[in-house]
Amino acid sequence: QLQLVESGGGSVQSGSSLRLSCAASYGLSCLAWFRQAPGKEREGVVSIDRDGKKITYADSVKGRFAISRDNQKSTAYLQMNSLTPEDTAMYYCAATVWPFCPDSLKNPSEFRYWGRGTQVTVSS
Repeated sequence: QLQLVESGGGSVQSGSSLRLSCAASYGLSCLAWFRQAPGKEREGVVSIDRDGKKITYADSVKGRFAISRDNQKSTAYLQMNSLTPEDTAMYYCAATVWPFCPDSLKNPSEFRYWGRGTQVTVSS
């Protein structure tokens, strides 16, 4: 059973940056970040395939967030810049059973494995 552990969340002011990490217990799957704010549905933020060649960003974070991965460490990173209060949410790392990623981030059920999340709070 693949395990995912997120870290790096926190409380920051608008305009600040945070870097999230997702450590996987093993494997070279597609990794993704989702987020969920209170009262809202889970939203796909970004995904990256095994080789790091296919990256898909949600429109809401394009130009501000950047995903990367280190396969030797089985870890993915999410660099978040120019944060706004609208980015406030619980951020979850997710992985598929395949090395390639789904074409979109609209269906969380395509990701079998999930971490417990790390909270990001952005104040104005």
